[in-house]
Amino acid sequence: MAYDRTSAATGSGLPGAFAQFVQFVPLAVAAVVLVDGATDFFPDDPLVGVVTPVRLLLVIGLVALVVPVRGRARARLRDFRTRLDLPVAALLLTALAVTYLGGRPTAPLRGLLTVVGCYYLVVGLRRTQPESWRAVGLLALAGVAAAGAVAFSQVTNETPTGFCRTGLLTDVSCATGGDGALIRAVGTFANPNLLAAFLVLLLPFVLLAAVSVDERTARTAIVLVGALGYGALLTTFSRAGYVAGAAGLLVLGGAYWLAPRLADRAQRRILTGVGLVILVGAGAAIAVVSRAGDSLGVRGQAWNAALEIAADNPLGVGLGRSGAVISAGADGDRVFVHAHNLWLNWLVETGPLGLLAILSVTVVAWISAARAARAKSVIGTVGLAALTGFFLMCMLDHPANLDRIDSLFWVTLGLVMAEVPGGWRRRSGSVDARSVHSGDLGLPPRPRQHRKAETASR
Repeated sequence: MAYDRTSAATGSGLPGAFAQFVQFVPLAVAAVVLVDGATDFFPDDPLVGVVTPVRLLLVIGLVALVVPVRGRARARLRDFRTRLDLPVAALLLTALAVTYLGGRPTAPLRGLLTVVGCYYLVVGLRRTQPESWRAVGLLALAGVAAAGAVAFSQVTNETPTGFCRTGLLTDVSCATGGDGALIRAVGTFANPNLLAAFLVLLLPFVLLAAVSVDERTARTAIVLVGALGYGALLTTFSRAGYVAGAAGLLVLGGAYWLAPRLADRAQRRILTGVGLVILVGAGAAIAVVSRAGDSLGVRGQAWNAALEIAADNPLGVGLGRSGAVISAGADGDRVFVHAHNLWLNWLVETGPLGLLAILSVTVVAWISAARAARAKSVIGTVGLAALTGFFLMCMLDHPANLDRIDSLFWVTLGLVMAEVPGGWRRRSGSVDARSVHSGDLGLPPRPRQHRKAETASR
C-alpha cells in the first residue's frame, strides 16, 4: 500500500542530492503554511494576477510531490485518496455553482481552492513521507510559542488591544472599564477569539513534539512551551475558547482509555448515535433560541437573521457575503462579519447543498480521527482533540472565516485523513490507522484476543 512506501536511497552524487532536495520541498511548503498561519509573515497581496506567495508555494509543493525524480518515490493518485474526497468535491462544486451562476466575486472561491490545496499537500506529504509527523509537531510547537509569547507580552506589558473584559468575563470598553478591566490578548491575530481558535486547533499537536524526542530535558522544554500556550489561551478571556480548550484536554487524557473499551460494534453505534443526537439537538436549540429575540445577544441576532436569509435564498447568497447580508437583515446597526456558526454560515452562503457537504466533512473527519485514536495513533489522538475543541468553538463562532485559521483547519484535516485508509472497508492485514508511522502514546496495547488464546491453550 502507499502507506508503506519509503524513500529510495539509490544513486549518489548530484542525482541523489537533487532527489533529496525535491523530497524536501513539500515539507518546506507545509512548514511555510503552518508558520504563516501562526504569524502572518507572508503578504496577502498577489505577486501577479491572482497568484499570492502561498498559492505559488502550494503549486510548487504539489508538483514536487508528483514529479518523477530518480532516487526517490513520488506520490501517485492513490496516495491522495481520502474519505473526504466526495464531500470536498461536493463543497467545491456547490461553491463553484453559487459563485458563477449567481455572478458573485471569485476571490472567496480562490480562497477555498487554496485551503483545499493545503489539504491535499499534507495528505500527499504524509503518505509519501510517513516520518514527517515529527516535523509537524515541531512546527506546531514553534507556532504556539510565537503566538503565545506575543499574547503574554500584551498582558504583562498592559499593551492596549482594543478588547477588555471584567472579572465576570463581560465585555467592557477599555477606555471606561477602569482598574477592573482585563486586557484580552490577541497575540498575532486581530481579535482574542481568533487567537483562542488558533490555540485550540494547534495546542494538541504539541504532543507530537513531546513524543518525538526521547531525552527528558527536551521533553520538559516542550511541556513548558505547551503550558505557555494554554496560559495564552487563558489570556484571551474567551468563554468558548475555555470550553473548547478543556474539551481538547479531556480528549487527550481520555482517548487512550475510553476508545479501546468501545470494541463492540453496537457500543460504537450507540456512541455515534448519541453524538448525532447532540449535534442535531444543538442545531435545533440554536434555531429555537435565535427566534427568541435577543436572549443570546449578538449571536442570537445573527442566527435569527441568518435563518431568515437562508429560507429566502435556497441557493445561497455567495461565498464571503454572509456578514454583509446578515448586517443588512438584522435589527439594529450592528455590523457582522459572519453568522457566528460554521455550519450556519455555509448554509447562508451556499444553501442546503453546501450545508450538507460541510456537515459530511465534519462527521467523516471526526469519526476518522476517533477510529485512528482508538488504534492508538498519536496523530489520531491529537487530531481528535483538536477537531473536537475547534468544532465546539464553531458552534458559537466562525474562526475559519479568517484565511489563516481556515488553512490550519484544512491542514489538520489532512493530517487526520492521511492517517486512515482512503476507503471505509477494511482490507486484509490493514488497520484503521498506521500508528507505526506516527508514533504511539507510549503505552502498550491490550492484546485481549491473545490472552484468551493463551488461557485456552493452558
